[in-house]
Amino acid sequence: MRAFKVRTVLFGSLFMISSLAWIVYVVVHLIETKSIQIGAEQGPSRIGIWLAASVGFLAAIAVFGYGFRKWIIEPLEAMGRAAGQIAEGNLDIELPPSGVREIAEVRRGFDKMAAGLRESVRQQSALEEERRFFIGAIAHDLRTPLFALRGYLEGLERNIASSPEQRNHYVKVCKQKSEQLDRLVSDLLAFAKTEHTESVQREDAFELADIVQQSLETVRHAAEAKSIALRLRMPPADAESGLVTGDAYLLERAFNNLLDNAVRHTPHGGVIEAICSLTPDKAAVTVLDSGPGIPEADLERVFEPLYRGESSRNRESGGTGLGLTIARRIFRAHGGDLTADNHPQGGARLTGWIPRTSGAESE
Repeated sequence: MRAFKVRTVLFGSLFMISSLAWIVYVVVHLIETKSIQIGAEQGPSRIGIWLAASVGFLAAIAVFGYGFRKWIIEPLEAMGRAAGQIAEGNLDIELPPSGVREIAEVRRGFDKMAAGLRESVRQQSALEEERRFFIGAIAHDLRTPLFALRGYLEGLERNIASSPEQRNHYVKVCKQKSEQLDRLVSDLLAFAKTEHTESVQREDAFELADIVQQSLETVRHAAEAKSIALRLRMPPADAESGLVTGDAYLLERAFNNLLDNAVRHTPHGGVIEAICSLTPDKAAVTVLDSGPGIPEADLERVFEPLYRGESSRNRESGGTGLGLTIARRIFRAHGGDLTADNHPQGGARLTGWIPRTSGAESE
């Protein structure tokens, strides 16, 4: 429907009022004088003139009133009712069209606002559902080691563990459960810090391969406990510098999460390989393991907070379900990304990359 400006509508209305009055006058003149010569000596009677003026004016007012109500009053009343419905929480509104451009623009704005509010309500509902799930999962993850810890401590208190071997076993389990709780709390803090992180605050320049080497040393003890071989494949010696800019601490945390995830899902005697590679604009690190890989059904959801698939994220492996989520957020905060798939020869493959620092910037 074509819309006109209010100014155009007003000028058109004035023209219509004057035109209809003149048209009716001409008709009356023609009926009484049998002639359309307005300037003739014999004109219409005074009654005819008043009749023409009255009928023309009333007709113009009727047409103008109909258009004014249909194009202006009704849309404005509908907008008022729609505002009341929105205030009551009803976002399914429908506004009539208007031939006045300004009112049509307000109508489009109302429609966009209602659509935005519907989307906001949908997102809020999804976030609320995710929040309830998140709290329930965290409560379960906290309760499980706490119950086990309390049970073993009560056993020690009641002298159920009579032999030194049993007492050592109880103490070892208590230590493991306390470490599990510490890990969960640490991951929760990191998750909360990275939830709204869109960009990094620190802008240090460093070699990404150096951060990977530090992370490998961090998980070496856990890997040796399972007789897992750690390998690092660096770019060729004649390759350009893999200098990047960002927060070295956060990136080390991300690589720690990736390597820790690989250690937990790699069987005894397996192999974990970290491959550093460079492209003209990216510095990437790929972590390969010789574990069972990630089930196809879990690949799309492996980065969701607290998601635990059949074998990729279960409580028995000691994971909290937040490590990969935190790692991806850190990579994205650096302008890169983290992806997951399976290597054709078996095992999970996690690849993270961030933009390289240009030579001019590094200087």
